[in-house]
Amino acid sequence: MNNRIIIKNGKIIFPDRIEENLAIVCENGKIVDIVNPHEVISDDGDVVIDARDKYVSSGFIDIHTHGGGGHDFMDGTVEAYLGAAETHAKHGTTALLPTTLTSTFEELMKTFSTYKKAVKQNTKGAKFLGLHLEGPYFAYNQRGAQDPKYLRNPEPEEYNKVLAASDDIVRWSLAPELPGALEFGKVLRERNILTSIAHSDAIYEEVVDAYNAGFNHITHLYSAMSTITRRNAFRYAGIVEAAYLIDDMNVEIIADGVHLPKSLLQFVYKFKGPDKTALCTDSMRGAGMPDGESILGSLDKGQKVIIEDGVAKLPDRTAFAGSVATTDRLVRTMINIAEVPLVEAVKMMTLTPARMMKIDQQKGSIQKNKDADFVIFDDNINVSYTILEGNVIYRN
Repeated sequence: MNNRIIIKNGKIIFPDRIEENLAIVCENGKIVDIVNPHEVISDDGDVVIDARDKYVSSGFIDIHTHGGGGHDFMDGTVEAYLGAAETHAKHGTTALLPTTLTSTFEELMKTFSTYKKAVKQNTKGAKFLGLHLEGPYFAYNQRGAQDPKYLRNPEPEEYNKVLAASDDIVRWSLAPELPGALEFGKVLRERNILTSIAHSDAIYEEVVDAYNAGFNHITHLYSAMSTITRRNAFRYAGIVEAAYLIDDMNVEIIADGVHLPKSLLQFVYKFKGPDKTALCTDSMRGAGMPDGESILGSLDKGQKVIIEDGVAKLPDRTAFAGSVATTDRLVRTMINIAEVPLVEAVKMMTLTPARMMKIDQQKGSIQKNKDADFVIFDDNINVSYTILEGNVIYRN
């Protein structure tokens, strides 16, 4: 069987430019050549994809998503994992991190076994890169839509059991000011697990301590975190200010145009830049679904939410409850609302998250010997093809 795929007639997006009049040749799931189309001689067994003058980008990488298409990764079923992965593939996502919510210890254990099964069966959706645990070690005042009854401090007895139970954890988000959190951060760093600040009331000085302990990422910047506060008349900078003051701190933003307005999207782009800023959906099961009632978290233990105005909200509308965004929408928002150049908007959805997860040697840009992951889209980021490791997993 010939495994060669040739993509031609596209405007190819590289990390620093767009080029035309090139053909991409892929074999056995890898990019083997990027050449003048006239140099490519196709055989009968080749799959030739005509991009029809559309853009050809590296596949989108979502490092924070809870689900989509009516499915949540906390549902605890293989069907939920596969359904969410297939939904996001339709929007250009070729790789993602299934993300948990604050939950019981037992639910986490079930998630680990379900993930193992789902990875083996996932042939039609975006690839699973490993698990992202969001919680349960969060500050009560910054809980957002996280269920408060499951919040707790990190205890070695518990987190060591969790780490021993799964070798699929690649990222963990928590509040660094909690008792025991810095020690936990050092444990995660030793295991090369991305340690991220989230749902936290930390002041600047605590963020610096956390950064030195291995926390080098900030989960959904501006959402559920501290900014300037006053204590006994004295002002203290918070996580938001620390994100900018610590040059090497990476951030992610929910660029759905709702969680952050145009001004803040532009502020992040200007002062953190596309190399330190990843776009993420933080999507719940409502992504790719119509407006109306939905559930955040598992079907049996989750919270009721309302989808309206392009976002999920708590029923009393006091807080957002995760986004319903897809990766194509994030790129579209950065271009149309934040007025970011296409090349850099795409970089924040491809190479930047790949670097953060230390997979940029395999994924994140169109380059010889990297994985043949692509998304082909038009001027409005409407997806025509999603290709994962040389296999077409979505075609419109």
